[in-house]
Amino acid sequence: MAEGSGELDAALEGFLTHIRVERGLAERTVEAYARDLARFVEYVERAGVARVADLERAHVSGFLACLARQGLGARSRARALVATRRLLRHLQASGRLAGDPLDGIAAPRLERRLPRVLSPEEVEALLGAASATTPLGLRDRAMLELLYGAGLRVSELVGLPLGRLDRRRGVVQVVGKGRRERIVPIGEPALDALEAWLADGRPALLRGARRATEAVFVTRRGAAMTRQNCFARLRALARAAGIPSERVSPHVLRHAFATHLLEGGADLRAVQAMLGHADLSTTQIYTHVSRARLRELVEERHPRGAGRGRTR
Repeated sequence: MAEGSGELDAALEGFLTHIRVERGLAERTVEAYARDLARFVEYVERAGVARVADLERAHVSGFLACLARQGLGARSRARALVATRRLLRHLQASGRLAGDPLDGIAAPRLERRLPRVLSPEEVEALLGAASATTPLGLRDRAMLELLYGAGLRVSELVGLPLGRLDRRRGVVQVVGKGRRERIVPIGEPALDALEAWLADGRPALLRGARRATEAVFVTRRGAAMTRQNCFARLRALARAAGIPSERVSPHVLRHAFATHLLEGGADLRAVQAMLGHADLSTTQIYTHVSRARLRELVEERHPRGAGRGRTR
């Protein structure tokens, strides 16, 4: 370790205290920053850097190159660069770093992952696995219909109170990320499933409740559903439908909602509004999913595709 390197360690500790106390970042986030920045400090110390003022662009680019040589993927390197950038910006703002070591540093190029999507037939099989003859089955069917029919996030689903469900108008008022509100229309199948659940299923489960709740969806004991409850039910329904449980989650149904809408000719801006995306580029990933599914169909069915037009 280079002589005088205590200055770098002190700068790192001061930054971590800043993001923990003054910025209020979650402890897990602070721990992730600490791990990445400890690597950065170790790298620059081995390069002979002892003072904050001596940090240069070559140290940042060299650090990223070192991570690549160690086999870290683009996402891990991009995360490390974000942490390093925030540390250096903090040091600049405090007057301890005069230059800009980040000038000209480009983030590692990330390959955008396409979201997992169920086919319409798989969604139907999943819906069919929810029995409509028991209170729990009515609940599960209504949850599935709302996840797929309105594209809700799991937090939006389990946090939905009765007062934000307008069955007469056929809409649900959702409070999403950033406390942004949106109104999403509900189709007839979802409305029918909700009517059955609220009329026959929910009252039956609330009989054993210890306290009243305004949550639309409740557990067998009458308490509000949680994210964990919802995930567990979907996995069980997936197994019953003959679908690998790892392929099914609330977010996969949200992906299916968006993808199937676009495949059916829906306007991208309309889908953005229903999903509650602040940026249209986030919604555009579903156009890539649609094209990928179309490409698979061509490969499978076209005479010149890889599948050589297999019989149907």
